[in-house]
Amino acid sequence: MIEFHYETDFRLENDSNYADWINRIIASEGGLSKRIDYIFCTDAYLLEMNRKYLSHDTLTDIITFDYREGKQVGGDIFISIDRVKDNAQFYNVAWESELLRVMAHGVLHLFNYKDGSDVEKAEMRAKEEEKIKLFHVEQ
Repeated sequence: MIEFHYETDFRLENDSNYADWINRIIASEGGLSKRIDYIFCTDAYLLEMNRKYLSHDTLTDIITFDYREGKQVGGDIFISIDRVKDNAQFYNVAWESELLRVMAHGVLHLFNYKDGSDVEKAEMRAKEEEKIKLFHVEQ
């Protein structure tokens, strides 16, 4: 089950299309969907989460809390809409593309993909691009 929650004015259009896409990502990695909650929020909201739960005093675009049980994939994925918009502008990409990248990034963390080293970042970026393409499959 994929659910979307909002701690900001932002809302996904046709959220069922996003839920279907996320389920395709999970299936493509050999997992089963347990429960994933996406929480869209502001920089301030996510900064407080980062300080409280990870002891980091920095802005970030995403924080993923992993609740996997074997092949059953579950978690809470917090996304700062402010960061997504700023990153889209900074990297000169469409806002919608950056949103898909960050949403896929969160799910990939649930499959234990990391992004700490240069090698891990390259693998993560390749996986993000692969999973973004699944969004455009006829639904």
